[in-house]
Amino acid sequence: MENKYSHLDNIPEKAKNELIKLLEGNKNFVAGKPTAKNMTLETLQKYAFHQEPYALVLSCSDSRVVPEIIFDCGIGELFVVRVAGITAGPNIIESIEYGVKKLQIPLLILLGHDDCGVMKYAKAHYPECDGNFSSILKCVYPVLKQKEDITCHNYFAQQHTIWVENVLLEKSSIIKNAVAKNELYIAKCHFDHSTGLVNLI
Repeated sequence: MENKYSHLDNIPEKAKNELIKLLEGNKNFVAGKPTAKNMTLETLQKYAFHQEPYALVLSCSDSRVVPEIIFDCGIGELFVVRVAGITAGPNIIESIEYGVKKLQIPLLILLGHDDCGVMKYAKAHYPECDGNFSSILKCVYPVLKQKEDITCHNYFAQQHTIWVENVLLEKSSIIKNAVAKNELYIAKCHFDHSTGLVNLI
């Protein structure tokens, strides 16, 4: 396993271990051989009055993108924040801050994905921003402003994931300080619908 994940050696040890666990879980999902056992009432009762997730995931609300299934996890393992297009508005940022500050989670996964409806809508309506979904579009348009020649929605989604990391570091002192102290690692990921794999950007 060391050789297989040698490209992660620069990541803080705790976050690295959790990231490897999730990537291995994703392989279980792809192989159709899930191993998650923490999916019963007994597990829920164990965590009835506390939680100790080992990773935080910001993912899209898309019905095809379910972190617990994609990463082969059960109850209590992931702290998941879902929003259309993984757009980072104030309430989303505060939800992530809660996971970082109160739950002391060492790993944040930013999970974009193929065929994202938000990216398609944004590309089709750019630069309009006074109609429907304006708050979502305002979070996505900065990427198009920098790269107006984007034609591939999946590439757009990946560039947006990179942008979201910058937004989190810029707007949240809690997240920025945790990263600076190596207490938090942010992994930018993309979910490929054709293979089921989660790939690091």
